[in-house]
Amino acid sequence: MAARKAVQTPLVCHGHTRPIVELQFSPVTPDGVFLASASKDGQPMLRNGATGDWIGTFQGHKGAVWSCVLNDAAVIGATASADFTARVWNATTGDELHQFQHKHIVRSVSFARGDNTWRLCTGGAEKLLRIYDLQRPEAAPLEFGPAHDNIRITHWISDNNLLLVSYIDKPNVDVWDVRTGAVARTLESSGGAVTSIEVTPCGRYIVTADGKQVDFRDAATFVVLKTHVCQDYIVESASFAPEKGKFVAGGSDMWVRLHDYETGEEIEVCKGHHGPVHNVRFAPGGATYASGSEDGTIRIWRTDFQAEVAAAAALENGGSSAAAAAAENGLG
Repeated sequence: MAARKAVQTPLVCHGHTRPIVELQFSPVTPDGVFLASASKDGQPMLRNGATGDWIGTFQGHKGAVWSCVLNDAAVIGATASADFTARVWNATTGDELHQFQHKHIVRSVSFARGDNTWRLCTGGAEKLLRIYDLQRPEAAPLEFGPAHDNIRITHWISDNNLLLVSYIDKPNVDVWDVRTGAVARTLESSGGAVTSIEVTPCGRYIVTADGKQVDFRDAATFVVLKTHVCQDYIVESASFAPEKGKFVAGGSDMWVRLHDYETGEEIEVCKGHHGPVHNVRFAPGGATYASGSEDGTIRIWRTDFQAEVAAAAALENGGSSAAAAAAENGLG
């Protein structure tokens, strides 16, 4: 009979009053790691990424916030909202720095990476991509489109020359070339709309979830390296920690599932949310991962929890065996 797995108790982060729709960990900074969250309650938040402790709320939006991201240094934040604005914030003080008015709902904001984090891309119900220069916020943005459908997600890759873009009701991911303003190629999904795109911090992998499966691609060639088909639930989000050789997925069944990347084996099922899981993300280094749910909570889980429990049990059993042997030999 297989041993029953220990049940993990996560760190539970309260504060939001409506569903969590996006999570993003910052890279490691001199001040630590930070976790940004977007929610339909219109109150995007910043937390300590290690402890989950609340740091502050970016206040000012008049509608649901669909996206909340940090630049690489975690000193500037950006948000996208149903109030037809994208806003840029001082992540240290919480002050609003810029407000970019749109003509319809803004679903996505994304900073260029590395030394170019002064470039911000927005997308949403106007079916347009706009790229703002935060060094010249008064200047008109670059504008690309129209796209096939309302834009759901944008993500910079390839030294910020390309943008990955997914849509609300259309399948596949388009790769837009920032230099030409046109779609350079299309990455096919299994037929459903792609609800999650992640580029791993190392820049080597693109991870997408489309309801039926999780695809892992080489970020340089776009070749599919592995596919994990989800049998028992609709997968809405996935995240990969290459340094751990594990990925995590969440979706309709309210559970967060940790898998071995090579084999697809389910290592742990984390239960506790009271609604579908809309977003999962690994912290830098992969020691923990966060999940955000329809229930309005964020939960932070330990990646190696089952291995740690097994190691502790082995140590305890080894110590008990040694004590028993010593007693039997008259050494106790």
